[in-house]
Amino acid sequence: MVVAVTTGGLGLAAPAQAENLQSRVSEFLDGYNRIYQPLYTVSAEADWKASTDVTDEHTGERIGANAVRASFEGNVYVIEKAREFLKHRQHLDPLVVRQLEAVLYTAASYPGTIPEVVKARVAAEARQSAILDGFEFCLDKEGDQCRKVITPNQIDEILMESTDLAERQRIWEVSKQTGPALKPGLIELRQLRNRVAREMGFSSFFDLQVSSYGMTVKEMRELAEMLNAELKPLYQQLHTWTKHQLAARYRQPVPRHIPAHWLGNRWSQEWPGIVEEVDLDPLFKNKTPEWIIRQAEKFYVSLGWPELPASFWEKSDLYELPQDSTRRKNTHASAWHINLMQDVRSLMSVRPDFRWFETTHHELGHIYYFLAYSNPEVPLMLREGANRAFHEAVGDLISIAARQIPYLKQVGILSPDATIDQTRWLLNEALDNAVVFIPWSAGVMTAWEHDLYEENLSTSEFNRRWWDYVRKYQGVEPPSPRSEEFCDAATKTHINDDPAQYYDYALAYAIKYQLHMHIAKNILKQDPHHCNYFGNQEVGRFLWNILKQGRTRDWREVIKEATGQEIGPRALLEYFQPLMQFLEKENSGREIGW
Repeated sequence: MVVAVTTGGLGLAAPAQAENLQSRVSEFLDGYNRIYQPLYTVSAEADWKASTDVTDEHTGERIGANAVRASFEGNVYVIEKAREFLKHRQHLDPLVVRQLEAVLYTAASYPGTIPEVVKARVAAEARQSAILDGFEFCLDKEGDQCRKVITPNQIDEILMESTDLAERQRIWEVSKQTGPALKPGLIELRQLRNRVAREMGFSSFFDLQVSSYGMTVKEMRELAEMLNAELKPLYQQLHTWTKHQLAARYRQPVPRHIPAHWLGNRWSQEWPGIVEEVDLDPLFKNKTPEWIIRQAEKFYVSLGWPELPASFWEKSDLYELPQDSTRRKNTHASAWHINLMQDVRSLMSVRPDFRWFETTHHELGHIYYFLAYSNPEVPLMLREGANRAFHEAVGDLISIAARQIPYLKQVGILSPDATIDQTRWLLNEALDNAVVFIPWSAGVMTAWEHDLYEENLSTSEFNRRWWDYVRKYQGVEPPSPRSEEFCDAATKTHINDDPAQYYDYALAYAIKYQLHMHIAKNILKQDPHHCNYFGNQEVGRFLWNILKQGRTRDWREVIKEATGQEIGPRALLEYFQPLMQFLEKENSGREIGW
């Protein structure tokens, strides 16, 4: 691989050499980008094809495309030149320094100094994704033959609706079938991921991922634990109230820990369907999946943002596959930036219900973030969120906006004269969308992946450590003992496909409530629990100004400038303060927590 760049030493003793440094770095970055963008595009297209049509052929194409891209990104020459230039960072423009750091960070996943390891990692990642994307959950087996396949949407429906605990347990256990299939690949990937990270001077793959925030592992763990600690009083009140509600529903004694199959989510990361008075799904019975996506687009357009490119509608994969389809695709909703320009797509399986209404608004948040920073002011290597959490925060922020009662009335989901119990609505939001997610994301997922990579967690302890953390942080336990023949951690998509990054989502929750409280109080000047972003172009300008910067500035500066506060749970706690008062009254006389 050859990059068009002047070679030679960079000693800065002579003034002429100092003056020439900036142009030499620019020449290096220009050459890098000319090669990087088309390779990125080919790789993204291959990933897209392998995720939307899972076949051995497409998996092979994915391996090939990613291997070529990896060989460029981790090229020894690229690493050496970026390091050489960064020795003189004090003489470089900060934006140039950020680009060089991004080049090195990208190289750290595929360092050309260990090409055989990189090649093995690319192939292992593709195989793991193929297993995950093409997995068929089996409800009824005869020997090695599956007699009845059940889809993820059907699993979720049963966990949401069934009151038969035996059926719920059976379906919950079916939802964990991916674990044993994925465990061997995860073990291999842990070793390969750690090898590439250590080659670049990081203690582990977890350390490499955290470094993207400009933080150490210790600092990230402390931030995650701080979020858990400050939210714990509210979470314990929610946990106590919930287990009493569910014990009554299922006619069972009140347990210490909540049995996982009592809850309406496979990982207990959300607790939907518990507040029975708040069920919006029936309101979507006359809507189509296309209506949901079009309405989400209208939301963003109402803020003064552009319509989605025509290619989005032509190239996205938005709807659930028919039951008899021979094609298999990844069922996890996602947004894609194919060419770092205007080719943006989404992969979903939209149904006409409230969960997909929120999810679609969320995914289009990613899409519009892509479009906002795909502008000439943002270099290719910095066309990302201010940090990874910001990308999630923007989508989640619009999820908050999408569940605001004035918006639901304005777009015809709720009738104009509908009356809503605000406390029950807030309770449902805490259970299904906000508070209960923090112990899962900042607690279970972050702690387990830290141990997996940083501590090289023994393969004979994967499941035990997982459930230790589930009990510790979530106060949840499995319906029956789970031995090491299972690998329940691996059933979560992000353990396989977006590894060692799940704290992103916890930080996103803190950021989104900081943004929401600022917007409601300072721009809309409305009650944060009863406000409407729709049609407000001042809100649109405020958000677009954040999005269009991409990764050109330090994320800590961006959040403080936007909201006046450093990242933390203060805004979230303020938002849910009325709920805390309600729960303390409801739980009077009960033993709190577990």
